[in-house]
Amino acid sequence: MNSHLRAPVVLAAALAATTCGGGTPVPTSPSAAQSFLTGTWTGTLTIDREGEPSTSGNVSWTFAPVDGTNLQTFSVTIRSQNPWLITTATVTSAITPSNQPPARISTTGSYPSPRGCTGTLLSVGNADRTSIDADFSGVDCPSLAQSTFRGHVVLSKTSS
Repeated sequence: MNSHLRAPVVLAAALAATTCGGGTPVPTSPSAAQSFLTGTWTGTLTIDREGEPSTSGNVSWTFAPVDGTNLQTFSVTIRSQNPWLITTATVTSAITPSNQPPARISTTGSYPSPRGCTGTLLSVGNADRTSIDADFSGVDCPSLAQSTFRGHVVLSKTSS
């Protein structure tokens, strides 16, 4: 090999050896910001219907931020074990006035009713770093008696 070609080949081999183990790590992009809401929250859902006794049961809400919303809008999977409303639903939550706690939280969407129809829900309340306290209301199977409900949900952060 010509001496004027040998230097670039040796330099290229040295660079390859440095980047393939043991050399300076390649920089990575910063990790995405995460919201205080991201993760799973668990607690109790109480539902009141006119003329019927109140029911309470375990509930979990799992929050995942929606891209491009400044960590203020979330896809939420609700898993309810309330005896009157045993269901799993994916709905939407938004927080205001900013993406930092304390914040107002509004949640809305539809769910598959255990009575064979599609119900709608609305929840509005307050969220801080470790708890959510909100009302919970909706209409379940509008064609059935006592389909309107209201209640309360109290949640605590359990995982990120």
